[in-house]
Amino acid sequence: MRVSIIRIEDKRWVNARIESPSHLALTSLNEGWRFNFKKNTLKEKLQTFVLICEETPDIIEGCLSFKMKDTIEPYMAYVEIAPHNKGRHKRYEQVAGCLIAFACRLSFIHGAGAYKGWLAFDVFEENKEDEIKLMAVYCKKYGAVKFGDTTMLISPEAGEHLINKYLKNINHEQGKKRN
Repeated sequence: MRVSIIRIEDKRWVNARIESPSHLALTSLNEGWRFNFKKNTLKEKLQTFVLICEETPDIIEGCLSFKMKDTIEPYMAYVEIAPHNKGRHKRYEQVAGCLIAFACRLSFIHGAGAYKGWLAFDVFEENKEDEIKLMAVYCKKYGAVKFGDTTMLISPEAGEHLINKYLKNINHEQGKKRN
């Protein structure tokens, strides 16, 4: 799926894709990532997707792992942006938004019955304070709501909003500056 993300150095939209990582080695903890996507994908039988820029197709900008719980409930098992997209010197913006919106899209495609369009995920951090901060980001930026201690949900309405914002917003001319 084609998407657009923002290159920080010049604030320009660049073309990117979310796809199966068939030609790329999945990330691991040894490369500075928090999650071992390679190990988790095999161990937990997850569908994993990567976000790559068209101008640098061999560099993973972010990863997403998705599965269906009990064949009906869409679940975002892992989502992470690349280490080089974090902090003050990050290369790109909107990577996480595109991946989460893609997971929401999958929830409409694969969800069944009352679960169609709902996306569930859990937030686990070593430090409870960091967990609360991350949950607040998911609520404010992506419209998620807390459900229980660690589980969060993105409703079909919030998911549709994310899909429209991050996935259908690819009509930017190559190189157009962000407003």
